[in-house]
Amino acid sequence: MSGFAARHWTTADGLALFARDYPALPGPARLPVVCLHGLTRNSRDFAALAPWLAARQRRVLALDMRGRGQSARDPQARYDLGIYADDVVALLDALGIARALFVGTSMGGLITVELATRHPALVAGAVINDIGPQLAPHGLARIAGYVGKGEPLPDRQAAAQACARLNADVFPHYGPAQWLAMAHRLFREEQGRIVADYDPAIAQGFTRIVADPDPWGKWHAFAQDRPVLLVRGTATDLLAPEVAEAMVADKPQATLALVPGIGHAPMLDEPAALAALEVFFAGTP
Repeated sequence: MSGFAARHWTTADGLALFARDYPALPGPARLPVVCLHGLTRNSRDFAALAPWLAARQRRVLALDMRGRGQSARDPQARYDLGIYADDVVALLDALGIARALFVGTSMGGLITVELATRHPALVAGAVINDIGPQLAPHGLARIAGYVGKGEPLPDRQAAAQACARLNADVFPHYGPAQWLAMAHRLFREEQGRIVADYDPAIAQGFTRIVADPDPWGKWHAFAQDRPVLLVRGTATDLLAPEVAEAMVADKPQATLALVPGIGHAPMLDEPAALAALEVFFAGTP
């Protein structure tokens, strides 16, 4: 199953946003799943995971956050966690969803924690993918070095080569077909050139996103009383192993899953990731 319905909604400040809505296969009623992507990504990152979840009787919403994919760009560059959280709530309110499970990759994980801080009852549980309240400086420097700085490319093959240059350490098992698939997820055609499918102005919000004055306080409140699966790629340069271990320590419903050999961030289609997700979603209402 791979079909989805297009969902469109308008934010409080008037932006038109987009999400993919994957219907659950028939079966017992289960909480829906909301998938939130990373900083420069979009809903296409979940093109494999969303049908996998839908096959397990979960309705899945995969969002394009403002400034990415088919969602409108913000003329005021309001690319901040609180704004993203409000955008998610606006969609869920429009669909009548008062409680859901979340999958948050990188920035999407930070948005999920922000959502739970503002609307505790909304987030029943979450998969947090390779992100945490304390981030490694070299990983942050790497991201700051490329976000918003890409030049137009002549064709998809050049985009695939750019993906390989930036991500060879993240996905060492990828070959030409996988890099080309990534290029289709992350780039779009614009006036005959291939460009990254996001607003370059998201770079303006990057520093603000990682400058939370109380990240550990928010994390402890978030992970203390709800099911949480923390996924970490063992080759990540953003989430140190001791930080990941501290995130789940003394949290009765939090577990840590490692994805061997993968950097930041796992696609969640790796065998180790899927095995952990199977256990998590089978054991969550």
